[in-house]
Amino acid sequence: MRLRPEIAALPAYRQGRAAAPDGFKLSSNENPYDPLPGVREAVAAASDFNRYPDASALAMREKLAERFGRTADEVHIGAGSVALLAQLILATSGPGDEVVYSWRSFEAYPGLVTVAGATSVQVPNRADHAHDLPAMAAAVTDATRLVIVCSPNNPTGSVVSAEEFSAFIADVPEDVLVVLDEAYAEFVTDPRAVDGVPLLARHQNLVVLRTFSKAYGLAGLRVGYALGPVAVLDAARATAIPLSVTGQASAAAIASLDAEDELLERVRHIVARRDTVYSGLIEQGWDAPKPSGNFIWLPTGEHTTAAAERLFEAGLVVRAFAPEGIRVSIGEEESVDKLLQISGEIVRSLPEGHSARRIA
Repeated sequence: MRLRPEIAALPAYRQGRAAAPDGFKLSSNENPYDPLPGVREAVAAASDFNRYPDASALAMREKLAERFGRTADEVHIGAGSVALLAQLILATSGPGDEVVYSWRSFEAYPGLVTVAGATSVQVPNRADHAHDLPAMAAAVTDATRLVIVCSPNNPTGSVVSAEEFSAFIADVPEDVLVVLDEAYAEFVTDPRAVDGVPLLARHQNLVVLRTFSKAYGLAGLRVGYALGPVAVLDAARATAIPLSVTGQASAAAIASLDAEDELLERVRHIVARRDTVYSGLIEQGWDAPKPSGNFIWLPTGEHTTAAAERLFEAGLVVRAFAPEGIRVSIGEEESVDKLLQISGEIVRSLPEGHSARRIA
């Protein structure tokens, strides 16, 4: 068969290994809490799956529009925020066009750009593992159609500050779409961090992406949303696979919004656990970026594969990005002691002078 050569060369997405029965799956940034009873009941009640769902997810769009002070047409629903990003790339970028983003960032970005036929322009992260926004702005050319900013950045956990983002978007031409990927926004506690929603009123070339997969614990139902200008979201809707958001996903998302206080209390527990793990890492001598998502980043460099295997042998499944580092999701409370035990062993085994090691 005649396949597009760039697609034939593109590696398919592969999930991490399964955890042992007594182990912990810390590789997918999932919420470790079981769904709330009320959310389970809402999904069970949406039992008419012999019928197609509402293709526009109008009830959910209206709920989110009220929440964020937008109109329903300024909200777009997709099968996870990554599906929405794929639609936005397809709507803006094709052969000869460029998409700019920081690297390393979310692993799906390069593949989505390649599938659209466009060209990735990857701007290296700063030494502190955060976006280099001035360099990203400088990378924008006449061929640029879209720029992705990920805050908190997956997998390094660093945030973009409001001041940095304001200066950055002012430097981007108004006909270039800026997508602010805020999949982990609910876990952010840094008061300096950007919040994309209030900026939508000032920038007609901005779209904000968020998801129910992480903080709201609906990863298996695949539902996310975009906020932005109607014309841009209509273009994204035109590229979408119809009926990809199920009625069960919509019901769960609406029920989750109704139960938001209880769900965000769970988020606060995860954030506290994250901060405990990070403090432990710093005490052990790690030089790791301060996390703002529901995960931490271990910049293990050329020792990444060996370190990930050591964690796996201890019953901890993590996400390795060789030869750069390891992303470790914040999971069950019971995983913390084991994680800190093994991370301490790993940092002590790193050679003196390694960039991840602060101890002599």
